[in-house]
Amino acid sequence: MFSQKLKTQLREAIREVPDYPKSGILFKDITPLVNHPTLFSRLIDTLKLRYQHHSLDFVVGIEARGFILGAALAYALGAGFVPVRKKGKLPFRTISASYQLEYGADSVEIHTDALREIKDAHVLLVDDLIATGGTALASLELLDRLQAKCLEACFLISLAELGGLEKVGEKVNTFSVLEYPC
Repeated sequence: MFSQKLKTQLREAIREVPDYPKSGILFKDITPLVNHPTLFSRLIDTLKLRYQHHSLDFVVGIEARGFILGAALAYALGAGFVPVRKKGKLPFRTISASYQLEYGADSVEIHTDALREIKDAHVLLVDDLIATGGTALASLELLDRLQAKCLEACFLISLAELGGLEKVGEKVNTFSVLEYPC
């Protein structure tokens, strides 16, 4: 589905920012990609082709860049969008799960009614990048607690050397459009 040409174009549109958010981190900035209307449309259209036959109830996006990809994909698929946010950012009753990042610790939350009481809701988990897998694993924990059926965890970028895709893959099917290093 993702041709080598499209992958190359996506990779070229992702800016690398050294030492952000702290020294030693090479941040993958997707803002040049998402503000390129043709390329962003092609990314979402290609992901839509991958997931259009999965009967998804919701696309679940992880804060914050997962919101950009997840909301656009949910719209394309005719599914609902559910945000997983950092602790204290959601206004209603929530459940939370803690996780470790490659550069710290945090927790994420989801509204207790996020899945509108749909029994065994079929969901797709989406984020821009997977590193160590902590945020995605915490998000999967939240979805399990809400009794959702996560069909796959989808990432634009996988940092292969950090092993997160494999860790998450022990819990659910995974897919990554781009892998670094290439």
